[in-house]
Amino acid sequence: MTPRRRLLLAVAILAALGSGGPASAEKQGGILHVGHFDSPASMSPLEESTVAVNRPMTGVFNNLVMYDQHIAQNRPDTIVPDLAASWSWNEEGTELTMPLRHGVKWHDGQPFTARDVVCTWELLTGQGKDRLRINPRKGWYANLDKVTVNGDYEVTFHLKRPQAAFLALLASGWSPVYPCHVTAQQMRVHPIGTGPFKFVEFRPNEVIRVTRNPDYWKPGLPHLDGIEWDIIKNMSTRTLSFIAGQTQMLPGVTPPVLKQIVEGAPNAVCEGVPANVSRNVLINRAAAPFDNAELRRAVMLTLDRQAFNDILYEGKGTIGEAMMPPPAGLWGMPRDMLEKLPGYGRDVEQRRAEARKIMEKLGYGPDHRLATKVSARDVSYYRDPAVILIDQLKQIYIDAELEPIDTTQWYPTLMRKAYTLGLNITEAEVDDPDPQFYENYVCGGVRNYTSYCDPEVDKLVDRQSVEPDVNKRRQLVWQIEQKLAEDAARPILFYPFGLTCRSAQLKGLTLHVNSIYNGNRFEDLWLDN
Repeated sequence: MTPRRRLLLAVAILAALGSGGPASAEKQGGILHVGHFDSPASMSPLEESTVAVNRPMTGVFNNLVMYDQHIAQNRPDTIVPDLAASWSWNEEGTELTMPLRHGVKWHDGQPFTARDVVCTWELLTGQGKDRLRINPRKGWYANLDKVTVNGDYEVTFHLKRPQAAFLALLASGWSPVYPCHVTAQQMRVHPIGTGPFKFVEFRPNEVIRVTRNPDYWKPGLPHLDGIEWDIIKNMSTRTLSFIAGQTQMLPGVTPPVLKQIVEGAPNAVCEGVPANVSRNVLINRAAAPFDNAELRRAVMLTLDRQAFNDILYEGKGTIGEAMMPPPAGLWGMPRDMLEKLPGYGRDVEQRRAEARKIMEKLGYGPDHRLATKVSARDVSYYRDPAVILIDQLKQIYIDAELEPIDTTQWYPTLMRKAYTLGLNITEAEVDDPDPQFYENYVCGGVRNYTSYCDPEVDKLVDRQSVEPDVNKRRQLVWQIEQKLAEDAARPILFYPFGLTCRSAQLKGLTLHVNSIYNGNRFEDLWLDN
């Protein structure tokens, strides 16, 4: 077999969807080194929104339920028990009861009980004595009335109304259970979990270290002695580190970088899947002159989505709206419907001519150009598309300057609406409409960074949330997507194609095709050294 053929490029989504379980004959021991792209603001998953904390911390915690780590597509039927031994609903679909596992211990030796579950969701709903500094997923649980306990090992979630997505929210990699006896402030710097790995240290811009939990409640796991997340912000340096064998896993590889890895590390295994983290334009609707709906429409019309995809991902990404498109995504609008939406037609020049007429009507033109800034998080996945956006804005008399912002300040900047235009990545934590719409688009949503607000859209969001029929719900989702496109609520550019390269010695990894956030437990990865 040639070196090039040893390099597995799993472009075919359908092959990924059929991924099976982990390999047999696992070996114990070894430290896995991962090339990590950024330094997060804290170690607390409940307070962060970036995979920079999700990847290294998922193995520190457990959920009540989780997506099967060895099935590539996250679906309702791939949810399995974790700290919950099982679950059941009442007939009305408003009470979810979960018996809990016995004998589970926190990393500091304290026993896990039902009270920890109550404390976690009191944190998330803002009803407890302790408080999260930032609570990105508070909107997920607006429909949760309360959590009650029946002894030490059973909990019941009481919902205000039926919600088809609720179990999916609990299965997300962003829904770990926190201990009652550790404060939110302590969790930011030294998290305590029940998971396969124990937190050791976080040195900002250097490394995040976790070590094997010898008392993990799943016998024989984890296989690795530990994982070190080597923080290397520069993609080229990160790639060279992988080629040199200093790291054994490199997520976030783009197709252009893949060529370098093929040449430098011919025995590497590189798998590519769609990524549910759309690149999109944020337009601050409260900041002049973009408080003008016609100006926002002009921005939407000038976008050449395929150019972003071709330049950054060699055309391997996908074009979609608020929900990830099929076949990887479960809810997104089909391409033929998508192209009928404003700003999605293939005739880019025709759209730009229309946009220029709008700009001229507003008083702009070749001799009176609009000067502004495009804010972007200071990592390549944001900066690179921001540069392309700036070039496309020039086509309609807008001269924009790139404003790079450090990760520690990026999300606070967006929450304060302290930007005019932004190039953002919207993290679709779960491939389900509820978290996407309630978090990002409804009036007052916690991550509704543009202040978009339409009561009619909110009504549609509520309707789809309670709709039990999947097909009827999907039709409502497409209505919402159409309205968001018409309003230039958050113009979606494209969904990228993400590659993860690994040493051939690293076994047991399954990449999830519709969430980069829900497959990072890594408890049964192993090194065949």
